[in-house]
Amino acid sequence: MKQPPRSPRSLPPEGAPLSAWGGPARTEGTDDDLSHVSLLDLFREDALTQTRVLSDGLLALEHTPADAAALEACMRAAHSLKGAARIIGLQDGVDIAHLMEECFVAAQRGELTLSASHIDALLHGIDLIVRVGDTNPAAAVTRADVDTFAMRLASSHAAPGQDAAATSGTRATSSADEEATMRAALALLGADTAALASSSPGPAHTADTGATEPTPSRTADDSTARASEAPTASLAQAPARERTTREPDRMLRVRADNLDRLLSLSGESLVESRWLKPFAESMLRVKRTQRDAARALDAFYDALADRLDPLTLAALGDVRAMLSNTQQLLAARVDELDRFDRRSTHLAQQLYDEALQCRMRPFGDATHAYPRLVRDLARSLDKRVRFSIVGAATQVDRDILDMLEAPLGHLLRNAIDHGVETPDEREAKGKPPEATLTLDARHSAGKLLISVSDDGAGIDLDRLREAVVRRQFADEATAARLSEQELLEFLLLPGFSMREHVTDVSGRGVGLDVVREMVTAVRGTVRIHNEPGQGTRFVLQLPLTLSVIRSLLVEVGGEAYAFPLAHVRRTLELPRERLDMLEGQQHFPFEGRPVGLVTAHQLLGANAPEETRENVAVVVIGDEHETFGVAVDRFLGERMLVVQPLDARLGKVKDIAAGALMENGDVVLIVDIDDLLRSVDKLVRGGQLDKVRRIEGVAARRRKHVLVVEDSLTVRELERKLLEKRGYAVTVAVDGMDGWNALHSTNFDLVVTDIDMPRMDGIELVTLIKRDAMLKTMPVLIVSYKDRDEDRRRGLEAGADYYLAKGSFHDEALLDAVRDLIGEAR
Repeated sequence: MKQPPRSPRSLPPEGAPLSAWGGPARTEGTDDDLSHVSLLDLFREDALTQTRVLSDGLLALEHTPADAAALEACMRAAHSLKGAARIIGLQDGVDIAHLMEECFVAAQRGELTLSASHIDALLHGIDLIVRVGDTNPAAAVTRADVDTFAMRLASSHAAPGQDAAATSGTRATSSADEEATMRAALALLGADTAALASSSPGPAHTADTGATEPTPSRTADDSTARASEAPTASLAQAPARERTTREPDRMLRVRADNLDRLLSLSGESLVESRWLKPFAESMLRVKRTQRDAARALDAFYDALADRLDPLTLAALGDVRAMLSNTQQLLAARVDELDRFDRRSTHLAQQLYDEALQCRMRPFGDATHAYPRLVRDLARSLDKRVRFSIVGAATQVDRDILDMLEAPLGHLLRNAIDHGVETPDEREAKGKPPEATLTLDARHSAGKLLISVSDDGAGIDLDRLREAVVRRQFADEATAARLSEQELLEFLLLPGFSMREHVTDVSGRGVGLDVVREMVTAVRGTVRIHNEPGQGTRFVLQLPLTLSVIRSLLVEVGGEAYAFPLAHVRRTLELPRERLDMLEGQQHFPFEGRPVGLVTAHQLLGANAPEETRENVAVVVIGDEHETFGVAVDRFLGERMLVVQPLDARLGKVKDIAAGALMENGDVVLIVDIDDLLRSVDKLVRGGQLDKVRRIEGVAARRRKHVLVVEDSLTVRELERKLLEKRGYAVTVAVDGMDGWNALHSTNFDLVVTDIDMPRMDGIELVTLIKRDAMLKTMPVLIVSYKDRDEDRRRGLEAGADYYLAKGSFHDEALLDAVRDLIGEAR
């Protein structure tokens, strides 16, 4: 049943792109992702889907040209592209798709056998379809490109029903099935169906001559006819009758941030459900207390039964009965609560697991382009390669999957260019002329293993040694002593290549470096297995997901922080006497060498504990080249944490990567180890490291930290210099909003603020501070030119602890006020 249009709209002029017409209008029931995008964007989405089908089908037809299923799929995809291009008014796309469709129809009829030259021409047509409608003039398809494609296709075969010249000049008219496609797409996107019904699309015009020519007729079987009647898949989504059918394996597009919010909310629901268990346990304690009270009452009743009058005994018996009934009622309710606790926890866990599964995608989603890449590169190098993908259904975290595209492409190109031999060379070695290249993905021991293996020549270790010396990565003596595994590691270094001359494919030494960089970013490993003369295998070992991490929980300044275990080398409990000074920095012995020690309190801006423990808890981070120990207050154990990204409005928080929720609902911050190492290096080079003994109360005390909020540069710098000269640590903010943000990133002992400031004035800032549960105990000093009684009263009523007028301002007045509020600097 047709839905009435929401608002009247008219069709664009003949041949004009509908995206320029304003795009689709929002209609009831229209998917949010489609309701605000242009038709040109929809065409591009459709083209990506259909060209993927075409590419896969053509690669299959290259090996089995008579594959009926592949021909049918390719014909359907080309026809859908033709209809979609006609809707958008992209005549070049219509012509390209029409030529491809006619080629597939001829192959279906047996009039044509697809050869390698046909496949090359058709793959070139796919490349043109992807570029059709590109807004960049340098990348857009021109009329000359279409004519060249027509001639190239015609040179491979005589096009059915027309010669090459006619093929290049043809403009197909709008057939009934394509008109139906236009109607379905425009109806879905909100166009005026009444206007569409009253306007009959005219014939498409020839770009060069303006002549019109009907689409060549053909005798099609039933399946072909059905295909011509089907609307464009992505533009029209599906007919109404199909949309009502819920296919279990159908795919839906969902925004990534929506999935992240779903995962975050499911994690919070899981935390909330776990709150019921301790509550149920507390109710059990109430039940036991009530039972003890009933027993005491029974004992009291038995002891006084022969001493009390009948009326009192009857009243006491009623109390006993009421208490017994209450006890039974409480027991029943506790049992119900326990059952509800188990059900809600189970459902919350299922919800969380399903939400987490939504982040996973099949490995095959990232491999669609590789068969074409392998085929084209092998042909350009005069090599024959049979490529296979194993484990396409293996589930991979979407973030990792997105990161794999470039590394795997480099590994495949490297295998074809360096590993695989030419057919003549393979036959001379007794190998089949066609090489085998395999991309494999699987789960193993809680890790994702991805391997790229070939049965080529393998890596010549002698040539590798020569390349190491030639590129001056090592001298001859050192290179001669290197083991096989050590030699193979050079392949992953930036700038290293075994090619003496740069080619279009290799020689610059950037390919395998990309692989190592990606693997290092996710804290995985890469291994190279080499069998000279038999082949090479690159194995990437990666985490299954970046959404859940095993972490070491530590306490720093009374707060919990998480160190990802993949980044932690060791945890130690060091006696203080094992800490030594070396060149002004504290060190401790680790694996036979001194390792520098820094404090988490200084790195994370936390307060040091007042008590001093006998041993120092140390987390060792870094690699073989750069290792540091981070002193924390104590270890809290290991946890599996669900990573929850920080709000984008916070920007990059120094030394913090993300957050997570504990089982009890407490928030824990996940440390960014790479950022932390950079902070350590900066402190070391600046000679600003605090010592563990001092920071933990053995020597001097921590300097008190003051936040100065002032929009006047002169006053701000004057206050800063006065306070720093007296020994206070000072941070400045240019207005109230800047000061409020600073309060949430660093711990302060005092806030000194003006009143009149842009974005947020001092009264608002003081009010927010005193309303915040974490900040309300912090003293606030107002320094303002306003010296009237009402201004002073407003500031103090907002919660300020001290009001100082700038009119009577002098150095000692400010310092005395600060000292009265928080004491001396140390």
